[in-house]
Amino acid sequence: MWNRIANYILKYRVLNLVIISFVLIFLGLNAFNVKMGHSIANTLPDTDTTMIEYRQFLEKYGEDGRSIFVGMYDDQLFTLEHFQAYYDLNGKIREIPGVTECLSVTRVYNLKKNDSLKKFELVQVVKQRPETQEEVDAIKDEIMSLAMYDKLLFNTEKHSTMMLVSLEDEYVSSKKRTELVASLRSFLDEYGKAHGIEMHISGMPYIREVTTQKMVKEIVGFTFLSIFVAGFILFLFFRSWRPLVSVVAIVLISVIYMFGIMVLLGFEVTILTGVLPPLLIIIGVENSIFMLNKYHREYDLCHDKMQALNNVIVRIGPANFLTNVTTAVSFASFIITRNVLLVPFGILASICIMLTYMLTMVLLPTFFSYQKNPEGKSVNYMNSPQINYIMTKISNFVLSRKRVVYAVLGVLLLLCTFSATKMSTSGRVVDDISKRDKLYKDIMFFEENVGGVMPFEISIDTRKPKGVMNASFIRKVQQLQDTLALYPEFSEPLSIAEVVKFARQGFFNGKREHYKIPNNNEFGFIMKYMPETKNGELPKIVTQYIDNQMQSTRISVQMANVTTPEIDAISRSLKPQIDKIFPKEKYDVVMTGSAMVTLQGTNYLIVNLSHSLLLAFIVIALLMAITFRRFKMVVISLIPNLIPLVFTAGVMGMCGIPLKMSTILVFSIALGISVDNTIHYLARYRLQMKINNYDIKKSVMAAIMETGPSMIYSASVLICGFLIFAFSSFGGTKIVGFLVPFTLLIALITNILVLPALVLTFNRKKI
Repeated sequence: MWNRIANYILKYRVLNLVIISFVLIFLGLNAFNVKMGHSIANTLPDTDTTMIEYRQFLEKYGEDGRSIFVGMYDDQLFTLEHFQAYYDLNGKIREIPGVTECLSVTRVYNLKKNDSLKKFELVQVVKQRPETQEEVDAIKDEIMSLAMYDKLLFNTEKHSTMMLVSLEDEYVSSKKRTELVASLRSFLDEYGKAHGIEMHISGMPYIREVTTQKMVKEIVGFTFLSIFVAGFILFLFFRSWRPLVSVVAIVLISVIYMFGIMVLLGFEVTILTGVLPPLLIIIGVENSIFMLNKYHREYDLCHDKMQALNNVIVRIGPANFLTNVTTAVSFASFIITRNVLLVPFGILASICIMLTYMLTMVLLPTFFSYQKNPEGKSVNYMNSPQINYIMTKISNFVLSRKRVVYAVLGVLLLLCTFSATKMSTSGRVVDDISKRDKLYKDIMFFEENVGGVMPFEISIDTRKPKGVMNASFIRKVQQLQDTLALYPEFSEPLSIAEVVKFARQGFFNGKREHYKIPNNNEFGFIMKYMPETKNGELPKIVTQYIDNQMQSTRISVQMANVTTPEIDAISRSLKPQIDKIFPKEKYDVVMTGSAMVTLQGTNYLIVNLSHSLLLAFIVIALLMAITFRRFKMVVISLIPNLIPLVFTAGVMGMCGIPLKMSTILVFSIALGISVDNTIHYLARYRLQMKINNYDIKKSVMAAIMETGPSMIYSASVLICGFLIFAFSSFGGTKIVGFLVPFTLLIALITNILVLPALVLTFNRKKI
């Protein structure tokens, strides 16, 4: 079969180039329509209970994370000049398209009693731009008396002030958000420079937008950097521009194909699909190295270019096919997670890896067929005395020191297994941001001043209309809020209880000491002053916390950027206290919000990624069994590729790197790629057995001498290629940039030392 494939590739070179060019034009035109992912990805499937509860919450109250927080320290804020500038800034922000409201100390509401109408009126504290310092002083006194806004719009203890910028729902998770954030930052930068103040910005819409922009920059930067790194290593090894240009052309075509296919499949660029371009470049270069090395060796034997190319396709084609299938399988296994980030990544990666393989198999021999015969510097590496010396030393060491190899390996495996037991499961709501990044520092500002910016919600259903407006229910809500106050991870709450306390303060002429839950007698009087609904519907600002039937309500708090185990511990601790305050037989209470979805999503992903890793391992084992058809060879092939995973787990436990989505991905990626060297070695070993009349020792040594240089070259490209991810500003990508190269380095060592030793050990009787 492979002879027919080789004949077709070499006979119909022009036709193949025309077909590939037409496909390139078609997919290239589609690639211009690629879209960035602006919405936060749901880590849970839609059928999950936590996700269903969260969806119901959003339908009832709207998006839980639709506010952008702006904060600053300014001890001169209540001077006339600064207050006027801050007032003007608030006005500019409210005029930005997509902004529905901007609350701050210059735009804050008070609830005042109108005795003549016997109704409360919501009035602005700052009715117009103040013109005198006396006006500002009066405004300051009134604002500081409004306890509801303390640690929401200002913090009297920290002397900080905040703005709360509310967005329309369509601007929260769409491309429109980009222009909104750009305008907001422009106004804030201008204000900060004018007054020498550092402005802090946070909130889920802002965090998502900044991370999206960083992702775009990294995709472009890493793509070009991976081409440069891979090209430099290729030139270093082969000392010729011709193979370098050919390989770079192929990987660039692969990347264009990838973006075109992404558009056709309806996928968006995310933090995961964004790493595919450099990943395809690295894998494409690895495929090319084995073909280049084989081509030069075959030409050195027969001195016939077309015959050498034919031999490359026939002899390297099957091994390369299997290596790419195993890599594609490791990525395709992510599909079973049903995660909206991982499923597109798994589908696209597996398709494009096989497509890159096919392009390499067709285009590389085609390009070489039109080039000069390989000679001079481009083939001198095969006869390099240094490489031959190293390979000979390795061969002799494996033959004579198998026990030393096993002893050292056994000790290291025991240490790594012990360290691996120290691994823990963890993650954060905002997990990928570097601590040195301005975005992370801004999050810390809001944690210190308002408690955090990550939405944590408690939804309470009284099971009866107008049950929310019952005095005993309001006191229960306050009781739960007193419980939440015991947790330093939470901010001050927003709820119906806060509104009622605010109303009591307004009823008693705005004195701060009256900001508390009214007693039964007071409650009746205060409720009479509440505005009535119009046509049975509540104002929009009210429906964010109460439904139209006044049956359900919510308690909203902002949570610090804590780890998922901490969120889990908090939710487990809260659950019995909530059940005690709101008995299950009378109330339906649900803890939800982005924080809870992140908690359950992290746990779900870790379990499912573990299953996908197991599935990938099983499928790879089956592929090995089909290829080598002997159980002994399957065992021999898998052991050298399991050892690096144990080493990586040990390093993670030793360095305190937790198990989360990014670190679990390392195992799947490394398993799929590291097995390539094993396949190439065993394929060469099997061929050498026929050449050497089934002399096992000779075949083992010959296979090391032939595949060893290619293993080292390809591993160098892979390790250096993945190392570029260590420069990412995203924590998860950075971890991949460190752990995958480490795993691949260990895999190279085990495939050069342990794999040949295992072949000799398992065939000891025959020897």
